[in-house]
Amino acid sequence: MKKILLFAGFTIISYCLQAQISGCTDPLATNYNPAATKNDGSCIYESANISPVKSWNFPQIINETSGLVYWNQKFWTHNDDTDTNIYSFDTLDINTYTKHPLPHVQNYDWEEISQDSLYFYMGDFGNNTNGNRKDLKILRIEKNSLLANHPLIDTIHFSYSLQTDFTSTGSNNTDFDCEAFIVTNDSIYLFTKEWVSLNSSIYSLPKIPGTYTANFQSKHNVNGLITGATYLASKNLVVLCGYGKFLGPFFYLLYDFEFPYFFSGNKRKIGTNWTFYQIEGITTEDGLNYYTTNEEFTVPLIGNTINAQFHKFDLSPYLSNFLNASSENSIENISKNITLSHNPANSYLNIGIDHSLIGEKFYIVNAYGDTVMTGKLKEIKSQIDISKLHPGAYWIVLKNKRATVKFMKE
Repeated sequence: MKKILLFAGFTIISYCLQAQISGCTDPLATNYNPAATKNDGSCIYESANISPVKSWNFPQIINETSGLVYWNQKFWTHNDDTDTNIYSFDTLDINTYTKHPLPHVQNYDWEEISQDSLYFYMGDFGNNTNGNRKDLKILRIEKNSLLANHPLIDTIHFSYSLQTDFTSTGSNNTDFDCEAFIVTNDSIYLFTKEWVSLNSSIYSLPKIPGTYTANFQSKHNVNGLITGATYLASKNLVVLCGYGKFLGPFFYLLYDFEFPYFFSGNKRKIGTNWTFYQIEGITTEDGLNYYTTNEEFTVPLIGNTINAQFHKFDLSPYLSNFLNASSENSIENISKNITLSHNPANSYLNIGIDHSLIGEKFYIVNAYGDTVMTGKLKEIKSQIDISKLHPGAYWIVLKNKRATVKFMKE
């Protein structure tokens, strides 16, 4: 019996030593835990506000711009009422645009455009008038046929799994409105615009033509109204845009999540220094610089008109660390550049690194996730005094480079 208990005890200890440590993994967060190896979505951030790098006025024909994507060296947008054209343009001369008609379709309320490699997807699902539409749909437009001026268009129809009551709610009084979605390899994910709760819920449905029930996945309190979304699949990054009280635009950054649970990772809200800007569309080329649109808006009582505009924002201060870490500086790649000459170690840990890691701050954490030592790697070959550590398993963590190496102290 003692042998069985002893074996069980070693099994439990071994499991605990190898188990991942959950916590906030983002160095930019106020509650960053350098010992954490698994992001649990708990990161908390200081408030931040940004202004556009540059802004352009749209021509009057695009005064109700509502969605935005970047493809084929051009930006593509559309209006949200009646107009059945897509417009392409570049930043060299925004007034020189190309109109791409979509024949034999109606624009009841086009609120968003998304894409994959072959198709544009146009969301005709604006539902804020009464909250009771039963004709929600997404148009799928083949890109090459659009360029050839003979667009091939089919339709994806859907309803929300949680909406069972279709009684009219009146204007801007429903949680079943939507102006943002992304497209993945096989699915569409909707991010709702919830006028009552100020949450955003995620619903999923297939991206092939048909009629579907969009399945509820999760929701998050964004304390605002989500109006646009852009997705970098290779980086595990979604950036939403929206506005709050007095039409104050904001960005909502979702990153380091467990796909497809987009609210499971880091969630950071970045405000702007504007009011009365009805931000609508968002896209990016590189994950650092973002382009947005706002539609024309006349301020009630005051009477001032905010022109429809196109803007460039720099989000690199908030995302470059994550994007760098998720590319060539992955845990696996960086960890290969760290060598321990004696492992297990006794009084000193002999560590070798390549030149790119010189100056990196390191943390030594124990099996319980406690940080027991910190320092900097100053040379290619360094000796770290670990004589005061108790025997057991430890990890040396280079969090800015997202590297983790395990060692044993004798």
